[in-house]
Amino acid sequence: MTRTSVNDEGPGLFFRDEIAAYYQENGLPSPYADTARRKIMPEQTERRILRLFRRPADSEEPWGPLFRKTSCAVAYAHGLADYNGHFGITELCDICPKRQIGLCAAAWTAPAAADADRLAAELGATGPAEITERAIITEGLAEQPRYFMQHGYGFQVHDRAHPHRERRHGRAEIGWREGEQGAPTP
Repeated sequence: MTRTSVNDEGPGLFFRDEIAAYYQENGLPSPYADTARRKIMPEQTERRILRLFRRPADSEEPWGPLFRKTSCAVAYAHGLADYNGHFGITELCDICPKRQIGLCAAAWTAPAAADADRLAAELGATGPAEITERAIITEGLAEQPRYFMQHGYGFQVHDRAHPHRERRHGRAEIGWREGEQGAPTP
């Protein structure tokens, strides 16, 4: 059985205004002082999970089949590279099984800049697309068209207005400190 992700697209809480209101209306203690646009998975929670699943003797899967992204777990279960192209966000992969990293590395290639820019414009982008070593950066493109590009290219697509900060890819700022390192080395 494959364990799912440690974070975004899987475990984690979309603690938005509606959920905060539900907690308050039902007399539940609020788990966070603020709401967030992205899922919340505090760093200390992730560290506890990683400590629990750590298998020091296993050099191929030091954390077992544990992933930070659900698409990574789904791809692993099917023996495929991650269709969301998370491989470019290298800090996500530090807990992945070595075999999975190899599959993702072999499949991960940036699209041609002109193709990405053309497709982004066709989908409604308001500015030119930029390709970095981590992702395609778009401007003014809604979430669903970005996912369309991402799944088609197997390469991350981000919105310039909502940057994905290193170590917090897709995570809310709540519960994370600057300068902390990711997973302990195997």
